[in-house]
Formats: sequence, C-alpha cells, structure tokens
Amino acid sequence: MRLRGLCRSRDASRAEVTCRIMAAPRRLFPLRLLLLLPLLGFCRAAAAEDGKDARLPAVCGGGCCPGLVRNGSAVAAQCASRPGARLRGRCCCSGGEAAAAVLGLDLGNCSLQHLCSSFQEASTALLIDLTDNPLEPLPEDAFRSFTHLQTLALPLTLDCPGGNEGWDNVTVQGSSRICHGQRNPCNGSGGLGHLCPKDSSCTPNGPGLPQCLCASPHYGYKCLRQGTFPYLLFFGTLGAVTIALSLLLWVTQRRKAKIS
Repeated sequence: MRLRGLCRSRDASRAEVTCRIMAAPRRLFPLRLLLLLPLLGFCRAAAAEDGKDARLPAVCGGGCCPGLVRNGSAVAAQCASRPGARLRGRCCCSGGEAAAAVLGLDLGNCSLQHLCSSFQEASTALLIDLTDNPLEPLPEDAFRSFTHLQTLALPLTLDCPGGNEGWDNVTVQGSSRICHGQRNPCNGSGGLGHLCPKDSSCTPNGPGLPQCLCASPHYGYKCLRQGTFPYLLFFGTLGAVTIALSLLLWVTQRRKAKIS
C-alpha cells in the first residue's frame, strides 16, 4: 500500500515501480541469510548424526536389542583395552564410520528366545555375550562364518557350538557357560580333514563347522570338474530355450485368439 501511494504521488513509470519492488527484498536478503545460518548448521549436524546411525550395523542397534553395552561387561573391557576401538550401541567396533567392523557384541539380559535376523553381521566378532537370556537350543549353523570368534558366553542351559571338542577350554561361571579358544575343525584333533574329497582343502567356517574348497582349476560336485565354468554355453543354451518357449506360447495363444 505504501508503494502504491508513492507511485501515484510521484507519477512513477512502470519501470521505476518494478525496480523499487525488486530492490526491497534485496535489502532484506543479508539479514535473512544471517538468521538462517544457525538453522542450516543445525540441519547439517542432524543429517550427519542420522548418517552415522544409518551406518551402525543393525545387530548393534535396535535390530537385536536396544540400549548400550552393559557397564562392567567383558565387551566393555575388551573395547577399553584395544586402541582405536569404541563402543557403539551394543557393539565394540573398530575402523571408520563407513566400514566399522564388529569386535565384540553384548546381547546379555535382552530377553532373547531366538537369535535375531541381523546376528550374522557380527561374524567378525572376537567376543560375544549371550548370557542371561531364555534362549532356546541354537541351530547347528547359527555361528557359521564366525571364524574369528574366540570367546562365547552362553546361558548354562546351552552347550558350546561344535561341542566341547570345538574349543580349547569350556568353563562354567555361575549361570553362564564360557567357550574359549575356537579350534580349527580341519586339524587332526578334530578328525574332519579327511572328509573333504580329492583336489580340495578343508578350511574352518565357524565353531565345529568345516568346509571343503576346491583347488584350482577344479570345481563342481566333489571337485570332479576341471577348467572354468562354461558360462557362455550355459547362458547361451538357457537363452535359446527361453526364446523358443516364448515363441511357442505366442503362436499357440494367437491361434486360440483367432479361433475365438
């Protein structure tokens, strides 16, 4: 309204009116920018914090059990003794934010009856605490690929995975069973190395879980094939059969449509 009165009194041209209208916001722009800077900084900090939580493995956050590592637990002591390691959620992690490796996992006193779906994310852990949980008997392959695991604390009702022969030392402490020192199931003491077929080697794949890997250039069932897998022949044949079946179905359906 004020601008209109000014224009009428001075009989300003349309160009002058346009210039004055555009000039008014420009005067306020630096002030608005100064007011928005703190808000932009807060938003950037919040986004960075959200990104940090997004990179946290699900097994360390609420994927298995919400909360933090318990004070005085073995995982907390492990993290305090390792340079560069720090506590994140229920885990002790090493490495950067984008490539954090789980060194320890504390799921004690979480009222767990089964292992959560994200439990395999802790396959790099050296120490896992599952005590004080009403866990049901675990599947035999629950710790498959946990080749670095050296200490596992379980409720007393559960046995060590792989049996006592899969560990150097098994002790009972109160209501907990401690499995310490994972043994290699492929050596002579485990008695499993001879199960692998010829042209393959036995490698550990978790507590009491060996696996047989074919030696190059062997592959396939019992490592009986040699050379490389015939990808071109396989996918070429598969593509030709798919095209032939598609043409057959198209011709058949087209004939039915004409008849009807």
